[in-house]
Amino acid sequence: MYERAKYLPAGDQGLVVEFGNDISPELNNKVRSFAFALDCTGIPGLAEYIPTYRSILVIYDPMVWKFESLVTRLRELEGSLASMKLPQPRIYHIPVVYGGEFGPDLPFVCRYTGLTEEEVVEIHTTTKYLIYMLGFTPGFPYLGGMDDKIAAPRLDTPRTSIPAGSVGIAGRQTGIYPVESPGGWRIIGCTPIKLFQPFNKRPVLFNAGDYIRFFEVTPGEYRRIARAVEKGEYPVKVEDYIGGVG
Repeated sequence: MYERAKYLPAGDQGLVVEFGNDISPELNNKVRSFAFALDCTGIPGLAEYIPTYRSILVIYDPMVWKFESLVTRLRELEGSLASMKLPQPRIYHIPVVYGGEFGPDLPFVCRYTGLTEEEVVEIHTTTKYLIYMLGFTPGFPYLGGMDDKIAAPRLDTPRTSIPAGSVGIAGRQTGIYPVESPGGWRIIGCTPIKLFQPFNKRPVLFNAGDYIRFFEVTPGEYRRIARAVEKGEYPVKVEDYIGGVG
């Protein structure tokens, strides 16, 4: 983590605020604090801002701001982050069916790690994963905190189509595909929960800074939950998360 953020130009309408080079909860907490400060301050002339693991891309109107002037204003905002209190993070409990047709890469992960399927599933479901950022496709959560024991490399050749809800592993990361899309992560399971519903008032289920915990369900339970989800009758369990950075 840098002592002070770096402010870097990104074209004639973009500015990157970079807080460090690592991926860590502490650094990501600073990114989220800055994004929350932007929400609260309402600086005019900002079209949007996009947080990542360690930085924020700010898109601005060059008719309102010159790069140097905006940097000065954002440095003032950076100075207030120590007193910024983030909203209470929440933890989402997400059902997953592992292996078989739902997780075609689980056998590979077992061979690669030397673990049994039961051991991989147990490790994957005993962690509370921090949502570092959303991206790639709408609502795709990049999750931190996965145990290195089940880390596995990406596919050599990405698949052209991965079903919505697929839960994958790529290196030391795990995540969920919100929509059907190409992808190169190792798919170990699938959730029936819809992460992205574009016509809802709140189209994306998660927020960066919240947490996810997976729990295993059987194929029969998966199909039952999927039917309830389609009818809008399955409430995802959500509770306040106490502890850690947040």
